[in-house]
Amino acid sequence: MVPPPPTNKPHVCLSTIIIMSSMALMDAYLVEQNHGPRKIGICIMVTVGELCFLIVLRYVAVWVGAEVRTAKRGYAMILWFLYIFVLEIKVYFVYQNYKADRKSLDALARKALTLLLSICIPVLFVILVAIDHMDYVKAFKKKEEIRNRLFWVVVDLLDVLDIQANLWEPQKKGLPLWVEGLMFFYCYILLLVLPCVSLSEISMQGINISPHKMMLYPILSLVTINIVTLFIRGGNMLLYKDNRVSGILMAKNILALVLKTCSFVQYRKQLQSAPPGFGVELQKNSVPSGRSVQTAPQGHNISDETMWMYETYCHLNEKYKWSIME
Repeated sequence: MVPPPPTNKPHVCLSTIIIMSSMALMDAYLVEQNHGPRKIGICIMVTVGELCFLIVLRYVAVWVGAEVRTAKRGYAMILWFLYIFVLEIKVYFVYQNYKADRKSLDALARKALTLLLSICIPVLFVILVAIDHMDYVKAFKKKEEIRNRLFWVVVDLLDVLDIQANLWEPQKKGLPLWVEGLMFFYCYILLLVLPCVSLSEISMQGINISPHKMMLYPILSLVTINIVTLFIRGGNMLLYKDNRVSGILMAKNILALVLKTCSFVQYRKQLQSAPPGFGVELQKNSVPSGRSVQTAPQGHNISDETMWMYETYCHLNEKYKWSIME
């Protein structure tokens, strides 16, 4: 029986500190928003909830620390889903308390809530990805490409949090109730699902991770974030005269639409320029580490990524021939 990999204790401690500190600050918001006997009841409730969450976190965080040097990110996805699920429930109650108490116009506290979420959520995602611990990714260029792709995930998280923050930050004219509910739960679903998609792309490829195959997240984010949030901000600005709409993030969405569209066009051209019968191998994720170097067919001008994939194709064909002979 293969022994389990050792736990990375600094990684476990750092992720636990980020999670518990953000949860404690959200609890402080919930307690502060209530007064009298109800305040004591809320304090007891959140304390019991934090103890239960800490018990679950004690096991999940250790499992995440054990897989940080491997190619798997399964427990990281579980931890992310658990964290966002609980955190966003608390954010919802904080937002509802601000909405019920319209006399509380403490803009500094509301801005601090936005800042808290904008720091803790992206930082935890970066910790769970653990790019610096990917020792199986040998090429520095490939590691930088992965880091650039994950940078877009962090920017998308900030984009979603900006949309959500419009609900509790001070506003001159309130949005309709159904619009607020739709915006909050749409952002809730995006925060739950999209980072897990990015982590699963890394996990499914194993030790032979290749950035050019991480295409699922860009496609989903193109539709769910860069297009939909552009309509959300435009609708709030035109229909509800919302002057808090971020023009910078609207420009980011437009720029991302252009860049990702160009990337998809270039990717399709690259597939078309590959050798015949080679497109099926683009979907394969496992590549033997000791592959022999093959030469590309004459008359094909292909890039380094296509060359690497063609070498994989040749090696798999050779392996298949040997298996038949045996």
